[in-house]
Amino acid sequence: MTDLERTSPNLVQWLKYTAGQPLTASMRGWVENDLVGRGAVPKHLFRAMIPFLPIFIGFFVLFPGPLWLRGSMFLLGFLLAMFFTLAYMEPNRARRLELNGLPPDLQSARKRAAAQDERTRYESQHPRK
Repeated sequence: MTDLERTSPNLVQWLKYTAGQPLTASMRGWVENDLVGRGAVPKHLFRAMIPFLPIFIGFFVLFPGPLWLRGSMFLLGFLLAMFFTLAYMEPNRARRLELNGLPPDLQSARKRAAAQDERTRYESQHPRK
């Protein structure tokens, strides 16, 4: 199977995708599921931590000192990385969707249904005159 026929990325393609490279058009369904499907937030958090692995490993291996100090450096770095990953999750998701040829404002079916329910409730409570 060639890369143009694949519907999900192999490890090398996934690592490039993690670094921001778009996947082929045949993988758009996989990208959509990855970014707006079920479990999109945990997938995003995991994917965003991959580039930080060398830094986290470096805290343990390269810095001298007791284990608790190196563990504290790792924890601080991890918490900061998670904070910024969560803070910029929506813009990152929109950009990744756009890079892969999907609409940047794409929402999951569950979010679309919830928005439609909210709109219906609002319109029933506040009818137009």
